[in-house]
Amino acid sequence: MNSRRDFRSHRSALFDGIEEGGIRGSVYSSREIHEHENDQAMDSLHDRVSILKRLTGDIHEEVENHNRMLDRMGNDMDTSRGFLSGTVDKFKMVFETKSSRRMATMVASFIAVFLLLYYLTK
Repeated sequence: MNSRRDFRSHRSALFDGIEEGGIRGSVYSSREIHEHENDQAMDSLHDRVSILKRLTGDIHEEVENHNRMLDRMGNDMDTSRGFLSGTVDKFKMVFETKSSRRMATMVASFIAVFLLLYYLTK
């Protein structure tokens, strides 16, 4: 019996002061509250989307810059490879003859003596 009385008291406390149309008013204000919360959430999402859009634009620009830089580096490496292969071919021609070998030995000796003197006086 006591539990039945508690149920009635809770029920009456819940519906005290509600007149006809009072429920509609609270639902309407609840709807307005939800719409306001939805508007705030949409504004927040719009801000986040704008930030992400700018960020992806910056990332795209950075990737494009790096691709251009890598292309230039690749072209420079190809050019260097061409110069190096030409130099190696010239060295091969120099070392094929005996007189060229003597000249190369003399130049290498001169460079070695120069470096030795440089390090001793330093």
